[in-house]
Amino acid sequence: MNTIKEKLTVLPDQPGCYLMKNKHGTVIYVGKAKVLKNRVRSYFTGSHDGKTQRLVGEIEDFEYIITSSNLEALILEMNLIKKYEPKYNVLLKDDKSYPYIKITKEEHPRLITTRKIKKDGAKYFGPYPNAGAANETKKLLDRLYPMRKCRTMPDRVCLYYHIGQCLAPCEFDVSRETNQKMVQDITKFLNNGHQQVKEDLRVKMHTASDELNFERAKELRDQIHHIDSVMEKQKMNINDTVNRDIFAYSVDKGWMCVQVFFIRSGKMIERDVSVFPYYQEPEEDFLTFLGQFYLREDHLKPKEVFIPIGINQEMAGQLLEIKVVQPARGKKKELVELAERNAAHALKERFSLIERDEARTVKAVEELAEAMQIDMPHRIESFDNSNIQGTDPVAAMVTFMDGKPFKKEYRKYKVKSVTGPDDYASMKEVIRRRYTRLLKESQPLPDLILVDGGKGQLSAALSVIEDELGMNVPVAGMAKNDKHNTSELIMGDPPAVIPLKRNSSSFYLLQRIQDEVHRFAITFHRQTRGKTMFSSVLDDIPGVGEKRKRALLKHFGSMKNMKEATVDDFRAIAIPDSVSRELLKRLQEAPAPK
Repeated sequence: MNTIKEKLTVLPDQPGCYLMKNKHGTVIYVGKAKVLKNRVRSYFTGSHDGKTQRLVGEIEDFEYIITSSNLEALILEMNLIKKYEPKYNVLLKDDKSYPYIKITKEEHPRLITTRKIKKDGAKYFGPYPNAGAANETKKLLDRLYPMRKCRTMPDRVCLYYHIGQCLAPCEFDVSRETNQKMVQDITKFLNNGHQQVKEDLRVKMHTASDELNFERAKELRDQIHHIDSVMEKQKMNINDTVNRDIFAYSVDKGWMCVQVFFIRSGKMIERDVSVFPYYQEPEEDFLTFLGQFYLREDHLKPKEVFIPIGINQEMAGQLLEIKVVQPARGKKKELVELAERNAAHALKERFSLIERDEARTVKAVEELAEAMQIDMPHRIESFDNSNIQGTDPVAAMVTFMDGKPFKKEYRKYKVKSVTGPDDYASMKEVIRRRYTRLLKESQPLPDLILVDGGKGQLSAALSVIEDELGMNVPVAGMAKNDKHNTSELIMGDPPAVIPLKRNSSSFYLLQRIQDEVHRFAITFHRQTRGKTMFSSVLDDIPGVGEKRKRALLKHFGSMKNMKEATVDDFRAIAIPDSVSRELLKRLQEAPAPK
């Protein structure tokens, strides 16, 4: 903290970005400021709400970078967030991606749906609300325009040619002009030209009817109905056909909700809702969000963007490099206001969920830290062993970040140096392997280590963590009762029980961690043991070498599937009947996997 106080006195009164770091030197927050001196000092003076206080409580150091303008600071902030992915910043890293319809740029183009936007010269249309909407539209276009369907050219015509949905360039000459005409027609159709297509089909339908070709007239009528059912589901919002995104936001209690309406060809086809805590002025964090939004590959920039009045329009335009509009009247203004009302409603709805989630996660961690008299453990790593009478010993580690499972950091271990059912030795080996590697690679250490077990497991862990590796990290044991339920938390040498109320959030957190690490370890052990038993049966059978063993494992996957197979099933992978009969006999004699 002395270092921070010294740095605060020499902060410049210029625009720039600042990077807040925790005790491990990890960047946990990136911000921008018109005046660095005022903004950075504000974190360490006065009172703050809970979320800001949690951020400040983790800050051990900071750096800053001076820029020549506010716009430069905004762009630099976006790039730094992308580089460091700080946990307290807005990270648009959800799994949500939108489907598009794509016309490939090939000699004989194809019409496909995709969620990835590439700079490959192809034409992209969308985004669509969901895969179903995109696929329905594609099916409609397939009926109307017989473009190539196969990814690789076959050597003869396929079913699509016979049902009139492909011109079969694999066998017949299809001119470049014909392909370009279809591309132009599809582009026109998807850019709100489907009304003209309907009129053309209606004329053809009446002509076919006048010629008494009623079957053809019925086909055309069905196509018109299909266009109506697929293309007319969305309410028209704006009469023009400009592609635009409409942004609005609402703030309350230190949280922001941004609502985005996607308008394509005059229709609102989808919306995006993001709720997150903000730490700067709302207008500044909104601009940061706006810039980050289009860093995602699946968010293509439209022709123009609508934003609410009060945001720096010029800076937004320079940031996005497209037309930015702040509607002041009429239907366009109503759309921005509608997005704002939706944002306010979504924020209100999420508050109850956020508060309930915080009670189970962040506040539970705070309560646990208070009971253990340690710093708040943002990162908790927990270990458990699994074996049956010493066979196939394995261990597992799960990671919880701010009270939530962080599955990307889960780890599995096969115990190598221990023979027989020695739980303490297994715990020592796995913990030694884990933290020797972290120390060697200078990676951040956890704030709390939990081991599944009582005094013995805790003592084994401490002997490695403190005595061998010299780490200064709190370690505790999660003891169970006779019914294998979480009973108590023990800590120290000699171990002492940490007083936790059974109905407290911190005790429920421990139960979730213990259940999760046990589940992860048991699942890994079953997988390992099943493979071992499977391999051992195969090893004893004459005529089954390494090549056939791999083929059997790949084809059947488990002993259960193989037991239920017949001799004919083995013939499918070229196993002789004599070998397969002997294999089935051995499998019936082998004990069933548990």
